[in-house]
Amino acid sequence: MPFTPTTAIVTGSDSGIGKATAVALAEAGMEVGITWHTDSAGAEATAEEVRAQGRRAVVAQLDLTDVPACGDVIDQLADELGGLDVFVNNSGTGASVPVLELEYDQWRQILLTDLDGAFVCIQRAARRMVAAGNGGRIIAVTSVHEHQPRVGSGAYDAAKHGLGGLIKTLALELGQQSITANTVAPGEIATPMTGQEDQDPHEVSRPGVPLGRPGDAREIASVIAFLASPAASYVTGASWAVDGGMLQMGPHAGSHLTSDDWRQG
Repeated sequence: MPFTPTTAIVTGSDSGIGKATAVALAEAGMEVGITWHTDSAGAEATAEEVRAQGRRAVVAQLDLTDVPACGDVIDQLADELGGLDVFVNNSGTGASVPVLELEYDQWRQILLTDLDGAFVCIQRAARRMVAAGNGGRIIAVTSVHEHQPRVGSGAYDAAKHGLGGLIKTLALELGQQSITANTVAPGEIATPMTGQEDQDPHEVSRPGVPLGRPGDAREIASVIAFLASPAASYVTGASWAVDGGMLQMGPHAGSHLTSDDWRQG
């Protein structure tokens, strides 16, 4: 039977990329599980947009630092949905602190959220897909910092590098079950995390990005929706940079910077 996804869970879907992804998957015909950490109102607003597409939405609070119990939330949502075909690990956090000033507790909080909790939830989702025997899609939202570091982002960089490696391993281990595993690595996106929630990215200048602007959350969601679709059946173990060309600028940035300001993050 061809893979035809009807159920999905998107973590951190109360705003930004997660919200746009939940709506995009609903538009593609899926019932959607929505999670929130601190913004219950945002999650309910996402649920209303999903329902406006004629699809069912179920909502739950998820704290990725509560490991391994956070996996129970994934099982609960999958039970409510009646299955799980697509799992999008979108939740994440970060901080701008030089490594030499980074407190261990802050390091652990970021790693717990971005890597440990992500592992638990992805593992629960994958186990359900294997047991169902219908194939599946696992998609993790990482960052361009899955591939290149940034000053002040030591814990975030480490977590996103690790998450990217985990997804590649899952691609190897789950291929025989027709479950694909990929990452989507956004650049600067106009979301609450970057302080640009209500800003039109087309009106913001970013000379150092080939496309000249930040991205829109819906531009990330459209790539995730493709990876979740039957059309992406032969795509696995890949990391999709959706960054306006940012990752291509390494040598150019290195030769054209005119001050040491970048050292401050």
